Amino acid sequence: MSITKEQLEEINLVRENKFTTLRPVSEDLEKILYDIFPVLDHGFVRVVDYMGNDSSIVQAARVSYGKGTKKVNEDKGLINYLMRHRHTTPFEMCDIKFHIKLPIFIARQWIRHRTASINEYSARYSVLEDEFYIPDPQNIAAQSKKNHQGRDEEKQLSVVEQNRILEILKTDSQNGYNHYLEMMNEDKKGNIIDKSKDGVARELARMNLTLNCYTEWYWKINLHNLFHFLALRTDSHAQYEIREYANIMLDMVKKWVPHSFAAFEKYRIGGKEFSRDEIATIKKLVKGQKVEQENSNLSKREWNELKNLLEF
Repeated sequence: MSITKEQLEEINLVRENKFTTLRPVSEDLEKILYDIFPVLDHGFVRVVDYMGNDSSIVQAARVSYGKGTKKVNEDKGLINYLMRHRHTTPFEMCDIKFHIKLPIFIARQWIRHRTASINEYSARYSVLEDEFYIPDPQNIAAQSKKNHQGRDEEKQLSVVEQNRILEILKTDSQNGYNHYLEMMNEDKKGNIIDKSKDGVARELARMNLTLNCYTEWYWKINLHNLFHFLALRTDSHAQYEIREYANIMLDMVKKWVPHSFAAFEKYRIGGKEFSRDEIATIKKLVKGQKVEQENSNLSKREWNELKNLLEF
């Protein structure tokens, strides 16, 4: 991970600040507030602000004047009920803001989750750093023949092929960046290279950068939508790179709202929703009836997924 000395000093200064508040806080999240958690080769995630905790969800659900009941089990039971029955609005009462550094191609995938507020580093205003995501050799794999939008993680390329891919990525990244600076007539600190020439506008020069160049943004989202993001992006079918970010954020959420996180693990990560036809099939299996895919009203994919899940 690349972070400047000035950025670290700024973070340490912020961490020295102490405030008193009447608002509900999360003690475990407070301990890691502003801390940098490295991801991939140059990326990171850190929590920079949040609002609410488990008691805020209970308070919203009961529309009470206090912070909920004094009985932890009652609060946990209510949160489990809300999660199980998809009563989502109480979870929307908690917000969290992350500072994230990530490759542009992952940012383009990430932004498909349209339920957050985002402010990204401006390459129209500032010069981007020469930092590029270069995958580890073991993460360079062939296209999956089953999953048309992902890699076959069990089928790695040969060492010769991996080295060639790495060579191409490094060369193209650096060449693109060098031409980016040349077009702007600036160095990476924003200083003019040749005062006798005018450079092209930064907003135009940036289009020559490769998608593995790193960007940064602030990403603010409520807990309900964050759970949806994490359920999708920690799944084994998600792209490895975005999964690495999501897994680190999972631990942060666990520190922030432990009761809600436990319910999320129980009902969303470890649970499963069934369609009408799947429930009908399960009922027949429980009764000992023989069921085949052809008479189950399930597609071949649905049938295989149910079969693998129930191990019948």
